[in-house]
Amino acid sequence: MNYLANLRNLHFGDVVNIVFYLFLISIAVIFSDQIKIWWFIVLFNFLVISLIVYMAVKWEGSGNPQDFFAKRFMREWYLVPLILLTFKEIYFFIELLNLPDYDWILIKLDYLLFGVHPTYVLGKIANPVLTEILQIAYSTFYFLPIILGYDFYRRGDIKTYRYVMGTVVYGFYLSYIGYLLVPAIGPRFTLHDFLKLDDELPGLFLTKALRLMINTGESIPPGVPNPADYAQRDAFPSGHTQITLVIMYLSVVLNSKTKYFLVPTGILLIFSTVYLRYHYVIDLIAGFLFAVFTVATSPYLFNQCETKIGLRDAKENRVQAVCSS
Repeated sequence: MNYLANLRNLHFGDVVNIVFYLFLISIAVIFSDQIKIWWFIVLFNFLVISLIVYMAVKWEGSGNPQDFFAKRFMREWYLVPLILLTFKEIYFFIELLNLPDYDWILIKLDYLLFGVHPTYVLGKIANPVLTEILQIAYSTFYFLPIILGYDFYRRGDIKTYRYVMGTVVYGFYLSYIGYLLVPAIGPRFTLHDFLKLDDELPGLFLTKALRLMINTGESIPPGVPNPADYAQRDAFPSGHTQITLVIMYLSVVLNSKTKYFLVPTGILLIFSTVYLRYHYVIDLIAGFLFAVFTVATSPYLFNQCETKIGLRDAKENRVQAVCSS
């Protein structure tokens, strides 16, 4: 009975993860005839769900003073590495299901909207200084949610922290569904020669190293002659645009001082997605729509989790103004 009662300790981010991992399990089972290791995926995802539940049941508000800090930190921040882990799992799903690329549709939509390919146009204003600035801005992507979340975590405002990070995880997983529905690799592979990118868009000091880091994160081994065969299909929607807009919005409406860094950096980051040839403009439009959907529905979902599951005794704070609107 106590175990079931402690399930009320599950917070918004926990529930989002559990629901999404159950979704991935259902995909593995439904397409088990195509996915030979479906049983491994099911076991792995159940393990992740079990760990989330265990932390909620055993670690929430318990533990001796010596290990409470470590448990609280892991309890709250496990969301960040799990976003990346899930991103990789989506990559394997697309590979195992042998899903086709839909870049040709996105290219046609861009051309229909603008009459030109936007990356060609931006290539005319390219210069090493601008490229360096934008590559640095693009590389800050995964740090932006951490910066905003930590602003509330360090103050002990756990309720607002959980709202922010739960919304971020929710947004990421919505974009991952987009990757499954519309796999696409992006214009640096389709409209341009990926292997000539350093020559055509050179930076100054950090650009090349940052590109290598990003390429590695997207499963592209350095030096391979056919990098498109390895790259993750994560162009549509632009998750960089979606999540960055969500972070910019939350930093403003929650009145975080980090907004003075996050908003200008976010603007540069969004522009960089096309300038650096990672995305088509139609990806950004979809990312904007996904961002609107994320921030429009997240308060309702957060309130449902808070009311029906957890955070019953959390103090009133700034997140209430957002979630009650």
